[in-house]
Amino acid sequence: MRFDRHRLVYLDPARWGEILAAHPVLQVIPVVIDWVAKGYPLIARRPICYDTARLVPLGLPLPPSLGKQRLAVAVPADGILSNAAAPLLADAGRTAPVAWQATIAALVALDPETRCFGSLAWAHLTGLPYLSKASDLDLVWQVSTADAAARLAAALVRIDAEASVRLDGEIVTPTGLAVQWRELASAAPEMLVKAADGNRMIARTELFA
Repeated sequence: MRFDRHRLVYLDPARWGEILAAHPVLQVIPVVIDWVAKGYPLIARRPICYDTARLVPLGLPLPPSLGKQRLAVAVPADGILSNAAAPLLADAGRTAPVAWQATIAALVALDPETRCFGSLAWAHLTGLPYLSKASDLDLVWQVSTADAAARLAAALVRIDAEASVRLDGEIVTPTGLAVQWRELASAAPEMLVKAADGNRMIARTELFA
């Protein structure tokens, strides 16, 4: 079982004991114990060299005060209770600093289905101090056609010009290819795309092929 990037994964509370036993280092990190107790989600990640095919690779991102690390865990599929998309920006935006609100309002007006990940998403999901003055606004958009992606990128350039926070994020195609919006807004004939199986360069014309 594999999940798309940015997918939130909730574990069966009854199985956390097994997971902690399999990852002893987690047992001595207080925020992890609290994470378990409160039922916060993990996030899908790509497999790394020592992951086995029978386990689902997930990550637990620590707040910046704890080093801003993402702890890698791998869990049995039957230990997963549910999964969900990244939070809607319209919902998570209520957690954002006041200075971000005008930018968030413009983004939601542009596309109500805009979702967020990164610092704002985790602050919204957990209430923990993920946001700082250095935080970016990490966003993700699902787009079905090349024309729609081009219109979105052009609108983001206009919003970004007046934004009070750096806008980062990905435009995702129906086949799961993700490209940075700034790269799509450029005139580059080739671009770096991210997918569940890794990163690669492709021609702009192939993005929605």
